[in-house]
Parts: sequence; C-alpha cells; structure tokens
Amino acid sequence: MTIVIALKSMFQNTKMTQLADKIQTLYDEKHFQTYRRFPLTLIKGRGTRVFDTEGKSYLDALAGIAVNNVGHCHPKVVQAIKDQAENLIHISNLYYNIPQSTLANLITEVSGYDRVFFCNSGLEANEAALKIARKHGSERGKNGPIIYFSGCFHGRSIATVTMGKEAFQAGFGPLPEGFMQLPYNDIDALGQIDKDTKAVFLECIQGEGGVNIGNKDFIQKIGKICKEKDILLVVDEIQTGMGRTGKMFAYEHYDLDPDIITLAKGLGSGLPIGAILTKEEVAKVLKYGDHGSTFGGNPIACAAAIASLEVILEENLLENARITGAYLLRQIREVSKNYPFINEVRGLGFMIGIEFEPQCRSIAMMLLEQGLLVSCTALHVIRIVPPLILTREEADEIVAILVKVLDETA
Repeated sequence: MTIVIALKSMFQNTKMTQLADKIQTLYDEKHFQTYRRFPLTLIKGRGTRVFDTEGKSYLDALAGIAVNNVGHCHPKVVQAIKDQAENLIHISNLYYNIPQSTLANLITEVSGYDRVFFCNSGLEANEAALKIARKHGSERGKNGPIIYFSGCFHGRSIATVTMGKEAFQAGFGPLPEGFMQLPYNDIDALGQIDKDTKAVFLECIQGEGGVNIGNKDFIQKIGKICKEKDILLVVDEIQTGMGRTGKMFAYEHYDLDPDIITLAKGLGSGLPIGAILTKEEVAKVLKYGDHGSTFGGNPIACAAAIASLEVILEENLLENARITGAYLLRQIREVSKNYPFINEVRGLGFMIGIEFEPQCRSIAMMLLEQGLLVSCTALHVIRIVPPLILTREEADEIVAILVKVLDETA
C-alpha cells in the first residue's frame, strides 16, 4: 500500500508541465520496449479532439487506430460504462449476463449473421477463426493450407503473425505450418486455391499494409472460388468494420458473402472487445469446451459496444463516413498534385492512405507538432482514420495542416 501511495503522491505533486517527462521516463525504464511512441502524453479526449498534459488540443485523425469511431468519450458510451460498472463488472462465462446477450442479439441483427463469439481483441477473434477453419477443413478431409495475402495483418500471436509480413516473424520460429501466401490483387494467383484449401483469410482493405484497396474483380473471384470449392471465407473486418468505410462492414462494397467475419477496434469505443460472427452451420463446428475466454463478453465491454453501435445507427455515421470521407479524400487528392513526392492517395470512407516516396514517420511527427494525429504504416503511408463524427470543417482543417507540413517538406 505504501508503494501505491508513494506513486500517487509522485504524480499529484508534479506540475502538469513536468508530468509528461515523468510518464515518458517511466516508459523508458519500466515497460517492454515494443512501441515507438511519439513524444506526447494525452490525458483527455472529447469528440474528435484529444488534449495533452499542457492543455494543447490535437485533432485526432487516428482515433486510436480506427477504434474511437463515435469519438472520444461519447456521452452515451460513457453513461453505459458508468451504469454497468455500478451493477456488475465481471462474472465469467459460467453464467448468463444481460449486456452480453443484448449485444449478441443486436450485432447479429445488424450483420445478418446467426451466431457470435465474444473475445477481447482482434487477435483473439482471428485465432478463433483459425481454429474453426482448421476443424472445419479437417472434418471435410481437406489437407491443404489456409490462404492469406501479401500485405495483410491479422495479429501478432505465433499463428496470426505467420499470416503476415516477414519482418514481424523474424526470431519467432519455428512458425506453424499450414499457411500459404498469395499476392494481393493478383487475380491469376487465385488459381492456386484448390478444393483441399481449408480457408481463405482476407482483408478487403488492408489497413496495416498501407490502406490497400482490394480490386472488386479480385475480391469477387475469391468469393466465387470459395463457394464452388466449399472453402471457408474469413473476412477480417477488425479495422474496416463498424462503419469505417461508409458501410457497416467493408465486404458489403464487394457483394461478398463471407462465412466468417472478425471484429474488434471500433466495436467497443476503446473498451477491449472482439467478436467472431458466423453462419449457423459454421458455428456448429465448435462444440462445448472447444474454445473459451475468461474475459470475453465482459459486461462492461458489452455495454460499451451496445452504446457504440446504437450511436453509429442513431447518428447516421455510416452516411457521414461516406459523404465526408469522400469529400476529405477528394481534397487530399487535389492538393497532393502539387507534391511530386506523393505517389498515390487512396481510400474509402474514413479510411485514407497517402503514399509517399520517402519514409513518412518524420512527416507524421511534423503533423503532430501542428496539432494533427495520424500514423505512418507500411513505412511510406500516412494513414488517416478519424472518428466517424468528423465534420466537413474538420476535414478542411486536416487538409490545411497537411498542406502546411507538405510545404515545409518540399
């Protein structure tokens, strides 16, 4: 207890101007060094804005990496968390609880899927999908691999990192067998998918890979092959789901019919929750004891997810993502013509990538200094994934800050 009191006292007696230095020093001294953090300590968020220890405001065009879809601390989400915390925080999945079943009913109605399994993250959702894929394939005598695509990102466990960049795999071998990579957007390569393939894992839009947009013919060809050859199609909607692209799920842009979709990020507005949604026949693959989670479907996380989904529907955020997202994309494309070091601007809804010829972390840092939060992904791509509540005026603000930094870079 004395240690806890001492730590609290340390921060309470620290001036706000010095607090950031103490927090960042503690990270350097106490944390695993697994994140390249920007030198910014945030203490408050409201709507599309966050605030640091000195009170400076930042327009958040990253939204916790596509998590805060309804904005920071939306009143309805905050109230739902408070109300639930006063009644029931955790009971385990040995018993029923109201928020979990309420969310299950709501998310299946919205998605059109039959059953849901709740977990704590996108990684866990993809792990559950992998288990289903292997068991489903084994029951049908399929001995082939699980297919994934270049540029994808499905998580950082030993299994999911196997379906990803080689840079994330280094030093963690031997990696599991039973996976095969095909080039993304290469329709001819799809001929390698045969009847023995257990499953195909797909991102219709690759977020971590650099906001790579799936070609419609390519995506639809995958769906056709999977139907013809009785192959499970798993669509990873962890970053693209919950309205990010202007539809509730990105696969809806492609007239696709996945067997499984995986969700997380925007589902809980920052509370840790993931989900795997399947059709009835697919869900039957898992029997009692085949899978589980201590914290999955936690009452507070489910309450936050219910409120978040209701806000998306009630405030017409899908329409705003479509209209304002398209406006922002047009504006960025227009100004990018003035800068030869920008290779391409691509996106859909509120998921936009600006590909630079040089590496872009320094540009992300310059944008931060001007009060705009973004991320650099795939080394060369500035990723813009703001809250779905972003206004046209705030879109103009993003463009104005971007132009200022690009002029300095040029």
